[in-house]
Amino acid sequence: MKLTIIGCSGSFPGPDSPSSCYLLEAEGFRMLLDFGNGALGALQRHIGLYDVDAICLSHLHADHCLDMCPYHVVRTYSAQGPLPKVPVHGPADARGRLNAAYAMPAEPSLDTAFDFHTLTPGTFEVGPFEVTAAPMNHPVETYGFRVSHGGRSVVYSGDTGESAELVKLAAGADVLLCEASLVDRPDLPTGLHLSGRQAAEHAAKADVETLVLTHLVPWNDSGRVLEDATRGGFSGQMELARSGARYDLG
Repeated sequence: MKLTIIGCSGSFPGPDSPSSCYLLEAEGFRMLLDFGNGALGALQRHIGLYDVDAICLSHLHADHCLDMCPYHVVRTYSAQGPLPKVPVHGPADARGRLNAAYAMPAEPSLDTAFDFHTLTPGTFEVGPFEVTAAPMNHPVETYGFRVSHGGRSVVYSGDTGESAELVKLAAGADVLLCEASLVDRPDLPTGLHLSGRQAAEHAAKADVETLVLTHLVPWNDSGRVLEDATRGGFSGQMELARSGARYDLG
């Protein structure tokens, strides 16, 4: 299983990264976790334009799903004609919200390019992957994902505040992609996002091997976020996410 970070910028694209998007590959199958704004361009540096086999959307904030709209254009109006539908696993209103975002009622809807499946907590198969979805602590319906293949696991927090569910989901994972949107301070908001320190605390409780701090908001100092994380009690490998970074999990 291979993991490539396509986009890791939080809330909006930054100068060095698109918004949230992560590529997982195994046995020739390619799956995206989230497809935030700006990700489609960077994705083409790593796989072919038509090579996405499945998509899982953690939630429906624009920085996690908006490039579904241009990817609909790619698959609907390709030179070969409409391409086979890509299965999309997302929150209950994904189909309606994304068609509203596309807002072209006289043209084919996103149903031309995508086969929408509604997420619920639990485990399901996507190609060669075993995917477990768990609810996260965010103001809208949001899921974290654990993706397993060949005895290795990658966990993605999506967006979340402090969450016991995230600790359970990430238990013993090889890689935890954990959001770290906030600079640590005494009066952090609850039920919204994590600081670097809080992300590291979750990683320590889950006993993961590698923590990758992601959803890095461009107006924050990422060095400060990493420094905050060193106070979270995590003793494993820890680093900041970077667009284009690749992890070979064997």
